[in-house]
Amino acid sequence: MGERGNGQAQPPQHRRRGAAATGGTRQPRGGGGGGGGGGGDPAAAETERRFSRKGAGEGAETPDGAADFRCHRLQDSLLSSASGYSNYRGILNWCVVMLVLSNARLFLENLIKYGILVDPIQVISLFLKDPYSWPSLCLVIGSNMFILAALHIEKKLAVGSLSERSGTVLHTLNLLTILCFPAWVVLAVTSITPVGAVLALGIHTILFLKLFSFKDVNRWCRDKRQAKAVHTRSASGPQKANGDVALNGASYPANLNCKDMYYFVFAPTLCYELDFPRSPRIRKRFLLRRLFEMLFFLQLMVGLIQQWMVPTIQNSMKTFRDMDCSRIIERLLKLAVPNHLIWLLFFYWFFHSTLNVIAEVMQFGDREFYRDWWNSESVTYFWQNWNIPVHKWCLRHFYKPMIKWGIGKWTAQVAVFLVSAFFHEYLVSIPLKMFRPWAFMGMAAQIPLAWFVGRFLRGNYGNAAVWISLIIGQPIAVLMYVHDYYVLNHEGSP
Repeated sequence: MGERGNGQAQPPQHRRRGAAATGGTRQPRGGGGGGGGGGGDPAAAETERRFSRKGAGEGAETPDGAADFRCHRLQDSLLSSASGYSNYRGILNWCVVMLVLSNARLFLENLIKYGILVDPIQVISLFLKDPYSWPSLCLVIGSNMFILAALHIEKKLAVGSLSERSGTVLHTLNLLTILCFPAWVVLAVTSITPVGAVLALGIHTILFLKLFSFKDVNRWCRDKRQAKAVHTRSASGPQKANGDVALNGASYPANLNCKDMYYFVFAPTLCYELDFPRSPRIRKRFLLRRLFEMLFFLQLMVGLIQQWMVPTIQNSMKTFRDMDCSRIIERLLKLAVPNHLIWLLFFYWFFHSTLNVIAEVMQFGDREFYRDWWNSESVTYFWQNWNIPVHKWCLRHFYKPMIKWGIGKWTAQVAVFLVSAFFHEYLVSIPLKMFRPWAFMGMAAQIPLAWFVGRFLRGNYGNAAVWISLIIGQPIAVLMYVHDYYVLNHEGSP
């Protein structure tokens, strides 16, 4: 009697079915003092749960005890956004498998057609034409004079033996020489190779940004010191390095010494501080893993360039001469795959492996060299997060000062893109010894692209647009430069 919470007797077959479904136990009415009937009855709640769990073929029971054979309910398809389903791990694995299989076919096709083209000796020759003349290495060693010059100027400014105006002029001349002198050497010396020139100019560009930050931070410290002297106020406790006199024991001008200067020069950052955050110790296992990654991915990138990219580029020259548009598009798409793969490997090799090795050896604590740029839903977000050291420098020493001068945010953002475009062109045109605006135009084109994606695309569509620009944009610039270089150096006509 009263086996269900509604207090009604059921036929024997229903009682037997209910007993079997519940392991042969009978539920007493009231179920522990919850009250008869209503929403608080545990027996009624158990009946509802059994009804929702049982399928049509199992003789599901309705709350009133009647048999029900329904098998449908209100629900959306899993691939509909309204379903709330988000576990697509199997589809992701399928994409990875398809990507591996498609690229394996391309690798096999390449090996059958060209054989093994990987040659380490050829890589060494890219750096050295004359084994007794190493202009790129000489440029790197000679960059020390710019470091020492900047340090000497700051020491003179700190003791007051040099006026701020004179110091600004000397710093400006030193910074301009950092960019102009190596460019003149690369253009004048015939024995320097394009790869060696890229490395030398890249190091001088990094040094330019570092010394610019070094100059600014020390000037902020002097301004702060003068403000404290005028108002006869003393600092209370450690202060921030971007304008205050002390930070965790480091003080101005005690920071102006060779040890601190060269720590900053080799540290994996472009923004100067009086005292950098330090890690407590060097993790040997972590360091060995990153070193192994450095060596492995470097060899892999060189092999992919020799085996995959070089033949594709060489086979594209005739297509460009004939101006066959359909074939040019086909060559572009064929080059996009290895180019993008190498770019991804380079990102991991440099921003994760190499910079972490440098930071670990120097016990540099700030390891945020990149953020989640792969989730970028706008072009602006990508450029702000894929290269954090450069982004921090641009924000601190270029964008914010322009905002303080009263320049609009949009104008300041455009100026940042144009400065980045200049350095991209600087690092490509000068080593190749030919002036073509493709790198500058490619970076400048990010401005309208950023506006279009931010205005009309959102979410996954914006993320897809960013990926397409990365996959297609770079091969276009590569083919343009290679074509012009081939025409200039192998056909004798500009």
